[in-house]
Amino acid sequence: MLSRRQFIAAACALPVALPLAGLARAEPAAAADAAEPWAAALIAAARAQIGVTTIYDGSYAQIAYPMGDVPRERGVCTDVVIRAYRDALARDLQQSVHEDMRAHFSKYPRLWGLARTDRNIDHRRVPNLMTFLARAGAAVAGDDAPKPGDLVTMTVPPNLPHIAIVSDARSADGRRPLIVHNIGAGTREEDRLEEFARTGHYRWPG
Repeated sequence: MLSRRQFIAAACALPVALPLAGLARAEPAAAADAAEPWAAALIAAARAQIGVTTIYDGSYAQIAYPMGDVPRERGVCTDVVIRAYRDALARDLQQSVHEDMRAHFSKYPRLWGLARTDRNIDHRRVPNLMTFLARAGAAVAGDDAPKPGDLVTMTVPPNLPHIAIVSDARSADGRRPLIVHNIGAGTREEDRLEEFARTGHYRWPG
């Protein structure tokens, strides 16, 4: 069983030993995708983390509640999403996930052997965010193309869950939207949407 301090490494992480190909941001095409106002605000808030969150750190941390956070210069993939929703839409996923888990604990994954909620970490685990978003009615049909502001979850080999925000900027060839995420080197905006197997697709105005 994983220790409490290993929780994020198993729930939202890219080991340092895994090659980080393509970390440089791809140049977007001239035209950006149109985004709804809430999505444009979410993307802007995620993009504002680039150059601020420069360290990937999955250590367990005691944080305040609600609106608790680790120092902004560090974090994991889920922190990009959590901070963007707070900054853009005043929606605190820490509180939202905790309250739903407290009321419906049996509906959430039991991957960590916990018998009760932990508001320090529950919202920072990709499987918990996936469950919350699905319960909130935010899941998008598998054949719908990602739109700006959507959330996508993926599996980074061999079996590491990951989450990213779909950008309104596109790849240099114009074929794919970029994503804003932290996969090991701080918050970046990159052409990596199709690099990993997708496990979920969500559209949640908050």
